[in-house]
Amino acid sequence: MRIMAVDYGDAHTGLACCDRTETLASPLGVIDERNFQICAEKVAAAAVEYEVGEVVVGNPVNMNGTEGPRSEKCRQFAELLKNYLDIPVIMWDERSTTVTAHGMMNDVNKRGKERKKVIDAVAAAVILQNYLDYKANMAAREKSGS
Repeated sequence: MRIMAVDYGDAHTGLACCDRTETLASPLGVIDERNFQICAEKVAAAAVEYEVGEVVVGNPVNMNGTEGPRSEKCRQFAELLKNYLDIPVIMWDERSTTVTAHGMMNDVNKRGKERKKVIDAVAAAVILQNYLDYKANMAAREKSGS
């Protein structure tokens, strides 16, 4: 099944998708939209276009595990997405994903405007890869009986 991840932002929302084997997450692109409702509609349209079976919305939990205003806004976004889609929409802890994405951009020497264009999609890919790795680890544990 293909899974899409969303790194929601007030102005830029990153999207990523995995292969059908749920092994590798790849950035799809960025939706530049400030209107909350229209952004949700565009994300839902992308989910349909890419024929995904699940959407993972990044949840920016505080480092101490609490949820603040940003987390609440992402939760509202996920709830709105559910109105447009007939597939599961789940929240996933995205702590440190943007930091990881910036590190990846440093590794490939992407700077300035080039970085701004892709950073949100790369962050979405990091969110999705973390989710895929978690699912794979849980499946392996269940298989081994641990």
